[in-house]
Amino acid sequence: MITNDAIILGLLAAILGFVFYTAGSEQRFWKRFYRFVPALLLCYFLPSLLTTFHIIDAHNSNLYYVASRYLLPASLVLLTLSVDLKGIINLGPKALILFLTGTLGIVIGGPLALLIMSAIDPSLLNGNGPDAIWRGMTTVAGSWIGGGANQAAMKEVFDVGGQVFSAMVAVDVIIANLWMAVLLIMAGNAKKIDAKSGADTSAIDTLRERVETMQRKHARNPTVQDLMLIAAVGFGITAIAHAGADFLAPWFQANAPELARFSFTSQFFWLIIIATTLGVAMAFSPAKKLEGAGASKIGTIFIYFLVATIGTHMDITALSESPELFLLGLIWMAVHAGLLLLVAKLIKAPLFFMAVGSQANVGGAASAPVVAAAFHPSLAPVGVLLAVMGYALGTYAAWFCGQLLRVVGAG
Repeated sequence: MITNDAIILGLLAAILGFVFYTAGSEQRFWKRFYRFVPALLLCYFLPSLLTTFHIIDAHNSNLYYVASRYLLPASLVLLTLSVDLKGIINLGPKALILFLTGTLGIVIGGPLALLIMSAIDPSLLNGNGPDAIWRGMTTVAGSWIGGGANQAAMKEVFDVGGQVFSAMVAVDVIIANLWMAVLLIMAGNAKKIDAKSGADTSAIDTLRERVETMQRKHARNPTVQDLMLIAAVGFGITAIAHAGADFLAPWFQANAPELARFSFTSQFFWLIIIATTLGVAMAFSPAKKLEGAGASKIGTIFIYFLVATIGTHMDITALSESPELFLLGLIWMAVHAGLLLLVAKLIKAPLFFMAVGSQANVGGAASAPVVAAAFHPSLAPVGVLLAVMGYALGTYAAWFCGQLLRVVGAG
């Protein structure tokens, strides 16, 4: 296995280069291929093969940490430089409705999945010990609604044993990543799906057109000075965000530990909040003109590297180790997805709202903007805003889900 991060980074860069080169090819084969397979999905799936076939050691690699802590906040800053707050507000309440629907789907999906699977395999209801399946499922609920901080909170609240926790982490990562892959495929066919469902996409189209108009208006051939200023803004604000997170998270831990349920003691939470807030603030400053030099394009490159590193954490062969738990996770995710699709159809919401509402729950701030950007880079901030709501709701909703799981598991 390759353990050198420099080599792994080179492999990921080569994969991304291959995908984008072929995606822009005029050859008939590639044109037909990318008509059905979104380029973003390949940027995520091909790196996963490196892990699946044990070519690289992703578990001990620091690349995901670097991408999520350095490139992600910088990309959020650069993508929000052209944010159109008025346009986002004009998107209406459907995005919020579907986000809350996604949360509800996870809360009720866990107990339903456990009920269904216990009929097939009664051993899943293995009492109330630390390694009880229902206890492990509470950590997945925390992860799928809020994120890592909420997952850790559920582990402590429900006294989850190490063995079942390790198994559920694998279920969490693989099922969530498989669902993300499905969303990326759907994003690539969004126009067809929306046309078939009769969804009103006018607000999204208006927002996208306004951003594109602004980009064309200020577009110019970037100079070295432009690119240096883009780097200065992106990584400079990322530095400020890290400094703020390094101060705020320990302060809340020491002075208001009860606010951990809101993720106030999580450094990653504050990192995303500060980077996004300052990025939006910069959109009202002269820095907004940097969008004309390609700020959002550089931010998008960072997002693609993040996608590639996320992909390296999915090992499909892990499915064979605990097939009953992965089937449990699939049923759980099917309830979440089914409820979202039903409500989206009833209110005739665009696919974008369904996809981002789901990913804001399941993936959080690390991947919600990825799915949103798959529709258009200007829509990434919508994913961030909803993901932040997931942090706030995560502990409460996951705790309630845990109580339902306790009832089913003890039965």
